[in-house]
Amino acid sequence: MKTAVIVSDTHGYRRGLEELNAIFAENDCIIHLGDTSSDGSYIRSLYPDKTYVINGNCDAVKLGEDEIVLEIENVKIFACHGHRYSVKSTLTRLAARAKELGCNIALYGHTHSARADEIDGVTLINCGCGTRYGARSYLYLIVNGRNFTYKIVKAG
Repeated sequence: MKTAVIVSDTHGYRRGLEELNAIFAENDCIIHLGDTSSDGSYIRSLYPDKTYVINGNCDAVKLGEDEIVLEIENVKIFACHGHRYSVKSTLTRLAARAKELGCNIALYGHTHSARADEIDGVTLINCGCGTRYGARSYLYLIVNGRNFTYKIVKAG
């Protein structure tokens, strides 16, 4: 069994990241989905062996990847910020890309709204945002073999 914590759209709110430090420490994997990738880089400086950083649309300096595919146990995960897939208007392009890559899960941010959907066998999850502007949340993901479960957690 492996666990992951996913955050997005922190927009420089380091205090919120510091509040999650104990959660970061206890998980096997950390993913920052962009806006701002320097926040993700800050997490990576604390946990270099388990942190993945994605670039967002507000990241003038790109300190991560535009998108990644990673496998946790037997679950393939596609992670991106979401802006290149028009997630504010539709999730079909994101689902199609994840399916094309053979992924079970697509993680995205960009909209600042936490939600989970399923399209064509792909679970699409937006962890919400970690900024001080609005309701803060993060995603807790548990993977056990080919099975996974998740919870969107309100922060602060």
